[in-house]
Amino acid sequence: MSYSIGKLLPVDGFKIIRNGELPRSFHRSLSHLYQPIVGRLAVSLYHVLISESDMVEGDQVQSHHTLMSYLSAPLDKIYEARGKLEAIGLLRTFRSIDEDQQAVYLYSVRPPFSPEEFFLDDMLSLLLHYELGKEKYERLQSRLLNARQTLDGFTEVTATFDEVFHNKMIETVQRETETIAKQQNHQPESRGPVASMDRVDFHWLNHALKKRMYPSEQILNGRNKKLIVQLATLYDLSNTELEKAVTWAIDENHYLVEEELKAACHDFMKEQKNDRQRESALDRREKMKVENTSTNGTKEDQFIQMLEEISPRELLEDVSNGNRASEQDLKMIRDVMTEQGIEPGVMNVLVHYVLLKTDMKLSKPYLEKIASHWARKNVTTVRQAMNLAKAEHQKYQQWGKQKSQKRKNQKEEVIPAWFTQQEAPQHEKHEKQEAAQVNTDDIAARIKRLTNKGN
Repeated sequence: MSYSIGKLLPVDGFKIIRNGELPRSFHRSLSHLYQPIVGRLAVSLYHVLISESDMVEGDQVQSHHTLMSYLSAPLDKIYEARGKLEAIGLLRTFRSIDEDQQAVYLYSVRPPFSPEEFFLDDMLSLLLHYELGKEKYERLQSRLLNARQTLDGFTEVTATFDEVFHNKMIETVQRETETIAKQQNHQPESRGPVASMDRVDFHWLNHALKKRMYPSEQILNGRNKKLIVQLATLYDLSNTELEKAVTWAIDENHYLVEEELKAACHDFMKEQKNDRQRESALDRREKMKVENTSTNGTKEDQFIQMLEEISPRELLEDVSNGNRASEQDLKMIRDVMTEQGIEPGVMNVLVHYVLLKTDMKLSKPYLEKIASHWARKNVTTVRQAMNLAKAEHQKYQQWGKQKSQKRKNQKEEVIPAWFTQQEAPQHEKHEKQEAAQVNTDDIAARIKRLTNKGN
């Protein structure tokens, strides 16, 4: 997530409205289904908003100091928790400015899905499956869902809306609905995670299926479109990857098999991401190479742009001479990024710094300690991360020594090449001279190797 914490201040006001009735099982849904995805603080914030909507009378405005007191949490963490509730479909947020030029937020709290509705939502169920693992997920599903009648041996013969109502009546209702919506200046609301249909180029996908002689109208129906958008959002898939996944999941009768589509998208993300990232990264690097050629930036500027463009996975593979990044390292980086809210580019700086400080071995405690410091400092850009690493080098060095003192054979300290750009004070000249022993062409060689795909 890329939010600007400065947009929300403790003195900003807020009001709460309830949208829909809470199901009887909403506590169970929040604790067992939503909390593994959004975290404890987000669920606690939801409970506070529900409680306050019942306690506050009329149109009373409260400040965000109230939420900070109730939750015993800083405002930036509350802001992140609010974003998770918004993304997962439990909260909609609106903003206005009052007569005193003070921001006032309107929080529209939406009821969570019941367990039955939750497991029918493809995106939510996949997220929960990812967080819990197959065994815990299936055990939770069997415990929360009542015994259901199996549909084996049955064929659905439910009448559709088109079959029952005349097409002209449908058009009339649609026109009236659109007119009412425009008059009320209100967009229809939907439940569940927020996923934009613009995430997928269905025009291009429709054309690609027709070229393969597939009945695209049958495959890209409303239900399948929603599923494709959710999977594309969840796994960050490109249109080309989606085309391959959809084609793979089409059966002999030219129908899209949902479970096969989910499996194909997951395989793209987990097993084949390495090759795909190399192909897409090559295009980005060629573009970056052209842009860098057209601009007279310094080597450090080029290196900063490179760190902003590539993913942490690509950085790991680059420093290991193109070898595939291990799942353990990727999981470690993912956990630190998600827990501390670190941007990918900033994470690249952190990984680069820690690798060279720890003999090319990633140390999770060391990563977490620096990442936590950067999160508190609201570091959001590569340049900010580099500058803070330079400014706090002595502190980070002490943190690293606390761990390295346990080793018998300490090796000479190595620091990133970009760190040597710092103007060191006179009493630190010996440290700068030591850092200057690092090859000064390291950055140029790294950029060249990345832009040439490691060849």
